[in-house]
Amino acid sequence: MTAERVPGAVSRRVLLTAAVGALAGCGGGGHPAAPSRAATASGAPSHAPSSSLAPSASPTPSPTSGGTALPATSPWRPGPGELQPDVKSRATQLVEAIGNWPPGGSGAAAAQGRVAALGGLDPGLVNQAGPLLSTADQAALQVIYAQYGGLLTDSASVLVVCDQWTPQGAGGTTVDVRLSAASPRWTVTALHPAAPGPAAASLSTAAQAVLGSPHIELPPAALADVRSSQVHDSALQAMLTLAQTYTMSISVVRSGHPIDVFGTTRPSDHPLGRAFDVWRINGLAVVDPATPHDLVDGFMRAAAAAGSYNVGGPRQLTGGTTPNQFFTDDTHHDHVHVGFNS
Repeated sequence: MTAERVPGAVSRRVLLTAAVGALAGCGGGGHPAAPSRAATASGAPSHAPSSSLAPSASPTPSPTSGGTALPATSPWRPGPGELQPDVKSRATQLVEAIGNWPPGGSGAAAAQGRVAALGGLDPGLVNQAGPLLSTADQAALQVIYAQYGGLLTDSASVLVVCDQWTPQGAGGTTVDVRLSAASPRWTVTALHPAAPGPAAASLSTAAQAVLGSPHIELPPAALADVRSSQVHDSALQAMLTLAQTYTMSISVVRSGHPIDVFGTTRPSDHPLGRAFDVWRINGLAVVDPATPHDLVDGFMRAAAAAGSYNVGGPRQLTGGTTPNQFFTDDTHHDHVHVGFNS
């Protein structure tokens, strides 16, 4: 199996116990048709910081005029250490504009108006929003983290991981936002929301242990991935092994990640259920320059010892059981990738 390294590169909470898919249009049935390989392996919620470096916290309910009290949310902002902060800002602003609306603000037309107000983005992108839109009278969306799915000179994939609430309940998703370089700001070319599939009738022992671990923090789509029984035990067992030493904030498992390694035609291990990405370790963001290198590097080596053949992160590590067991590029500057052959 080929590595997740993105060629030509310029160069993350508490397990949700609310039912996945309680949000209309998220999780459960009614998933879109399988996307093309050029698109995304295609959510439901946890907690969410307003910055990539802020500690996670459960948003508190905030009453809205004439509507139900939904959790108060705040715009996500890139923190220190980001290579292309405006690329992430562009992606998250679009998702926030589509997925947040006041009482009476539902529907595609209203969402298109919110997107148009951002300036420089095609309101027609709303037609690709999938589970971000529902018939609910109002909605509150909080971005948990924005991670690169790929970063090249003139194109990028930003995986926007989010929670969403409506009066009907809690939900959320991960959206693979594709962007293209433009002036004065990058522009969004496509949206590929996650489609993790329905929960399985039964789960492996490893999957049940992952769902019960207080040290494995899963966002909505990743939680649904584990519940769908489409994640290989190799990845699940590695999570459990790492959880004996670390608390991990996972950003992406199977769904919401590009089908192919970005910029290539090589299949990614993620859609096959054989990889997971970690954006925060012991509460510290991988991308933050203040996070000790020894913590991230030690986690990467522990992931390799747990069976990963393909560990990517912000720095090139030496050693490994194979010459290419460790890798780095700009795409993996903001997270640790842990992949498996089977």
